[in-house]
This record gives sequence, structure tokens and C-alpha cells, in this order.
Amino acid sequence: LSEQAFLDLLGATNLIPGPNSTEMAIHLGLLRGGWRGLVVGGACFIGPAMLIVLALAAVYVHVGSTPEAQWVLYGVKPVVIAIVAQALWGLSRKAVKGPLTLVAGLLALGATVLGLNPIAVLLAAGVLVMLVANARRLRGRALGILPLPIILGAGGSVPFSVGHLFLTFLKIGSVLYGSGYVLLAFLRADLVVRLGWLTDQQLLDAIAIGQVTPGPVFTTATFIGYVLGGTPGALLATLGIFLPSFLFVALSSRFIPRMRKSPWLGALLDGVNVASLALMAAVTWQLAMASLVDPWTIAAAAVSLALLVRWRLNTTWLIAGGALLGLLRSAI
Repeated sequence: LSEQAFLDLLGATNLIPGPNSTEMAIHLGLLRGGWRGLVVGGACFIGPAMLIVLALAAVYVHVGSTPEAQWVLYGVKPVVIAIVAQALWGLSRKAVKGPLTLVAGLLALGATVLGLNPIAVLLAAGVLVMLVANARRLRGRALGILPLPIILGAGGSVPFSVGHLFLTFLKIGSVLYGSGYVLLAFLRADLVVRLGWLTDQQLLDAIAIGQVTPGPVFTTATFIGYVLGGTPGALLATLGIFLPSFLFVALSSRFIPRMRKSPWLGALLDGVNVASLALMAAVTWQLAMASLVDPWTIAAAAVSLALLVRWRLNTTWLIAGGALLGLLRSAI
């Protein structure tokens, strides 16, 4: 590929829902190998990480409740919070492009804290930025009322089924924009708040395992699927969250690189991106409250964040250090 073709490809992956890194692999496979390349490229990118996470999920289910494992997770979780916070800061410097996107992001943050549906928040922020940014083009035109679904997150427990699990991850994979870390907001809204299948601590464990392994963050779905429904649950959750990426790439590969040039669609994407970061910030704060439970964990998060910002230390070493801290803490 030429550099320009690579940049166009990078832009295309930001315009459709799903994990950007996975969609880039799928796009490359399609460009170089046609439809077979699309399938092979995506499967080869996802497969190794899925198998590693699946193996770790099996270990977690069998020994995750042991004291040793609990202490390891005790040290790793604050590091994960620091990693997500550092990613949030870096992404926000690109997503907040001016006063309009800043206001949209703050409104989205407030709506998330109030418990509004994440999909509604993304849609509302995108439409807001699109309309305000193109206000001059709207002069003299009559506008209909845009129906925006504002759905409060309903709590309560729902009986588990692998079919419902598949549909939940299929929905998440179909609507999630932005960094893979935005996945945390959707997972918490659906699996913790709405369905009651996971606790915040289990969600943090899943995120920690996803950080330890190579590959896309979306393989967190594999871990959650295994914890909830064994191997069938892991396979269906993985299929559900990644299937939309294959479909979107197949359907949009010819025309979506041109969409960014549209002032309407470009502004819509700007609003969705900044709202994605607002979702990510709100959930990071909520999960931090569950993991930063004493001076040790607060210090671990602070030191990890400093090392990331100042020296950009590899996250693998940070996670290993967090695990060591947990084991040392258990001996005190």
C-alpha cells in the first residue's frame, strides 16, 4: 500500500462502528485478497488473542477465587485504571477540536452520569455537533424534530442465556465507536447495570485479563463469555462482537473513505468521537471507585500513570509490576 492509501484506510476504520485495529486488518485482507482475504485477515488477527484469553478465562474460573489470584488482581486493577486514564487523556487531545466538541463532550459526560443509554448519548452528541457546525447551511430550511431515544439505564437481574449473550455482544459490536476502551462503558451499562450478570469487580477482572494479552481489547468479550457460559458462551460472545466489523467493512469499503470529506458526516463523527470519550471517562471513574480501595492501590495507580505519561513505559511491564505488588502486599 502507498502511504496515502494507508491514511485513507485509517480514516475509513474511524467512520464505522467496531474495533479500529480489527477493521484495519479486515480492510487490508479485503484489499489484498478479496473476500477470502477479508475473512482470513480478520480471523488471523482475532484468533490468537481469542485463544489466549480463552485459556486465561479457564484458569480464572478454576483458581480466580484463590487468595493468590485475588492478590494478583488486587495489584493489576489499579494499573489498568491508569492505562485507561492515560489513553483517555491522549485521545481527548485529538477528539476535542474546539469549544463545540468540548461542550458536546461535557454534556455527554453529564448524561452518562445520569444513567442515560450510551447509544442515545452517542447519537445525541453526534447530531448536536453536526447541526451546530452546519448551522449556516440550515438557514432558510425547515427542520423536523429529530427523535432521539433517551433511555435510562434500568437495573435488575435478567436470567442468563447464551442466545441473549450473543445478541448483547452483537449489539455492542454494531454501535460502538471510538477507542476499544469505550467498550467498558457498553459492557458496564449492559452486563452490570441492565442485566445484572456481572459485578464491577468481575468486569475489572475481565478488563485486566484483556490488558495482559496481545490483540484487540474486544477479546474481553471472550473472557466474559467463558465466565458466564463456558466455551459456548466464549465463542458466541466473540462472534457477536466481531461479526459486525466484517459486515461493515464488506458493505462500506468502496465509499466510506469519502465520507469524512462531507461537512455533515464529518461533524457527526466528531460529536460521536467526543461522546465516546465521555462514556469512557464516566466508566473509568466508576471502576476506579471499585479498584482504588486503599493507599496501596491509589499509589499503584498514581505511579503507573506517571510512568506512562513521562516515560511511556510498556504496559506489559506495568501490569507485571502490579501483579508483583499484589503478591508482596499479601505477604505483609
